[in-house]
Amino acid sequence: MQTVKYESIGYTLKANIRQYAMLIALVVIMIFFQITTGILLVPMNVTNLILQNSYVLILAIGMTLCILTGGNIDLSVGSVAAFIAAIVGTLIIEQKMDVTTAIIIGLLMGGVIGVWQGFWIAYVRIPAFIVTLAGMLMFRGLTNTILKGLTLSPFPRSFQSISSGYLPDLFPFIKGFNLTPIVFSAIFSIFLILTQLKKRRAKIKNNTGVIPPVLFLSQLLLIIVAVNLFAYALAAYRGIPIVLVILVALIAGYHFFATKTVPGRYIYAMGGNERAAQLSGVDTNRVLFFVYLNMAVLSAVAGIVFAARTDSAFPLMGSGFELDAIAACFIGGASATGGVGTVIGAIVGALVMGVLNNGMIMMGIGSDWQMTIKGFVLLMAVAFDVLSKNRAK
Repeated sequence: MQTVKYESIGYTLKANIRQYAMLIALVVIMIFFQITTGILLVPMNVTNLILQNSYVLILAIGMTLCILTGGNIDLSVGSVAAFIAAIVGTLIIEQKMDVTTAIIIGLLMGGVIGVWQGFWIAYVRIPAFIVTLAGMLMFRGLTNTILKGLTLSPFPRSFQSISSGYLPDLFPFIKGFNLTPIVFSAIFSIFLILTQLKKRRAKIKNNTGVIPPVLFLSQLLLIIVAVNLFAYALAAYRGIPIVLVILVALIAGYHFFATKTVPGRYIYAMGGNERAAQLSGVDTNRVLFFVYLNMAVLSAVAGIVFAARTDSAFPLMGSGFELDAIAACFIGGASATGGVGTVIGAIVGALVMGVLNNGMIMMGIGSDWQMTIKGFVLLMAVAFDVLSKNRAK
């Protein structure tokens, strides 16, 4: 009979302290604002949280990959998002172009911007901070040039539906209650149970340490309960937003890319030690180029989503987007020196920021104190990372 090698609960918590800490912080913040406001977790507000923070979630995914390469960041994401929104808005509203064609052109322009910035960063080796700072200024100026200081609005309904539309109810059996999210969450729960059990059995077979059964079942149960409560909130309002489908696809795709593919491993290797990665045969220039190309395309996606949400493209659009995305990554567990961080962690960090924003607005806290509190949360998150590393040494 095979002996099962269990990891201690203390070791498991210590190895994943940052992720667990942010998850616990998110739950505590949500409970606090629910008690103080009474409406944070009502179905309509849960949906609004997703809609309002969709652009941050998208940008945080790409920013995570930038940070992983060695603590690099992209300061141009807000300006690029505004620039792409201005282009798409001009094509759709002024040139009467088909929505799909305009979106494709916008995404291609995002790719061109990524090639431009990626070349200077990866092959000329100008620091990413300088290149993207220049990009922030350039594309902000180009946005103002295209819009001539004016706001473009309104977009056609088909474009607005990207951020304000919902999937049709596939099971219209209960009036006023959309069953589609419930069905999807049930399918996801079954899939999660089966995959987690399969992974656990594989680890036991290979004599790899696994977490104790109590902790394993507790984790699984908490995830399933959270997913199904979220699905219930969606079902009780209007169902699944189209932008949530986009988000889930991006999160799942990039999580798989970062953890299960060779190029994803290269990004982590470069962030851990670029010289060692080069000696191991990793083309770090190509890795860096891809990361910034990808970031620009995701900035384009975020710009399109935000324009659809606000039903407009305006000169100041995107201001502060880069700070929200960077903060989400660091709060979610990314290391300021690179090589450490996850897509899921960045999403948790973005949700922490989103819930803080939403809760403080409902409590009537002014924008000055909102900025102060968010800055303090960011500082504490990075300090936690630094102190944890120093303690480990």
